[in-house]
Amino acid sequence: MKFFTKEVKIALVAIVAIVVLFIGMHFLKGLSLFSSNEAYYIRFNDISGLSASSPIYANGYRVGVVTSIDYDYSKPDCIIAAADLDPKLQIHEGSHAEVVSDFIGNVKLELRLGPATGRILVKGDTIEGIQQKGLMDKAAAMMPQVEALLPKLDTILVSLQTLVSDPAIAATLHNTEELTASLNTTTRQLNHLTAQLNREIPQMMTKAEGVLDNTQTLTGNLTQLDLQATMQRVDQTLANVQQLTAALNSPRGTVGMLLNDARLYENITTTMRDVDSLLVDFKQHPRRYINVSVFGKKAK
Repeated sequence: MKFFTKEVKIALVAIVAIVVLFIGMHFLKGLSLFSSNEAYYIRFNDISGLSASSPIYANGYRVGVVTSIDYDYSKPDCIIAAADLDPKLQIHEGSHAEVVSDFIGNVKLELRLGPATGRILVKGDTIEGIQQKGLMDKAAAMMPQVEALLPKLDTILVSLQTLVSDPAIAATLHNTEELTASLNTTTRQLNHLTAQLNREIPQMMTKAEGVLDNTQTLTGNLTQLDLQATMQRVDQTLANVQQLTAALNSPRGTVGMLLNDARLYENITTTMRDVDSLLVDFKQHPRRYINVSVFGKKAK
């Protein structure tokens, strides 16, 4: 009778398949099939989604896996997770573990390694574990502050509505628009004036340079004048004027007698009257003077 019958072969294939499936499942979970029972233990108050086969990271690098989680029913706030870590990893006292979840809900364990001055932990030692607060936990912690802020926001919104509905605001905005239009007009005028000045300034500068040149020439001419000789001539002219004035005022000179002698003035006046009478008589009796002067006959 043969031992490897058809039924035995089927049974062996089934056993091998079960073993391969078991090894594959452990491989996919990240568990070490041949690891020892010794492990590090991490104590939590709340694991919040952490389970066996959850990965363990240190500084972003995967260093192990959670092998099992035990709940102590006598101590509800004590949950122990067994961790299979890389033997090369040195964990010092002061280290702790945090349960971290990403945006899509994946949960992992993050080791926060303590300073290298402490004692190195060995398998069987316990590491303190904490629960990292996610976004929802932080939002829940902020809710009391948000609730306290809501009445203030309501008051602010009411004040804003009252302010916006005030007709003075609309008038102010209208005045602002008019002011803006005026400023735009003024700006255009200033730009036009600036352009004119830019065109005229070179001509003005040229004229100013000409005036400066003339001023410099005049200054040079004044510098070349003999001021002392000129002042002597002026003094001499003033002396002559004084002499002329003295001669006019003196009664001994001819001009002084003409100006100051009253009798001369009376004689001249009498002579003028006689000349005037003669002219009147000449106009009235012209034949008298014509006959005498021309024909030598007397007037009848």
